[in-house]
Amino acid sequence: MTQEVAEVTKSLTVRDLLDLPPVVDVETASRALGISRSHGYNLARAGEFPCRVVRAGRSFRVVTADLRRVLGLGDQTAANETTAAA
Repeated sequence: MTQEVAEVTKSLTVRDLLDLPPVVDVETASRALGISRSHGYNLARAGEFPCRVVRAGRSFRVVTADLRRVLGLGDQTAANETTAAA
């Protein structure tokens, strides 16, 4: 398995999810949700992605705050991580 393939299939940790920018691509969000890239894009196109999706031209972007909420990583988890790091 090449490093590129290993990175694509690598699961996201809680720390990874908390470090994401305000919006991410559908591929990253799909990986966090444990669904395939193609299924994620199909859901986004159909307006059925489990998080808020913003369309910019031909691109889809998933709102990270919604992704965290769906995964049960709300503001409380972020606060706990910040406190633990201090």
